[in-house]
Amino acid sequence: MAEQMKIEYINPFLVAGTSVLSDMCGLKLTAGKPYVKTTSFDSDYIVISLGVTGQIAGQVLLAFHNDVACDIASKMCMMPITALDELSLSALSELGNMILGNAATVLSTKGVFIDITPPSIIQGTFHIGSSFAQNICVPLIYDNDKMIEFDISLKEGK
Repeated sequence: MAEQMKIEYINPFLVAGTSVLSDMCGLKLTAGKPYVKTTSFDSDYIVISLGVTGQIAGQVLLAFHNDVACDIASKMCMMPITALDELSLSALSELGNMILGNAATVLSTKGVFIDITPPSIIQGTFHIGSSFAQNICVPLIYDNDKMIEFDISLKEGK
């Protein structure tokens, strides 16, 4: 059974996520109420999965409904993207790298050192199990109704 996650692990990832999305896409994000969530996704979602190792370990998922993924990729690539292709998926993967890289920097200022794994792109209907900790979902909302799911499952590493 997954253990309780320390709440102080979440904030550095949210700070990094809102900062990178603001800088790269010009978004003004509002964090919704965090909740415990299973990591099951429907076929109309794109998920960027990144692993975390070091003093804390686990996984971070960025989940986008297809239309939101196209919107974010359009902003990153500075051109209209109506269907996800190799370029847009690469941009979304790099977004995950930038967010977790920034989170690693924020954590290092607090004396917590982590490494991140390369991102994996997951599409289709699927469930991701976690042996790390409870998955906490923090919805990041922009333009009133567009949402990026920020799923965080971390525990103290070795």
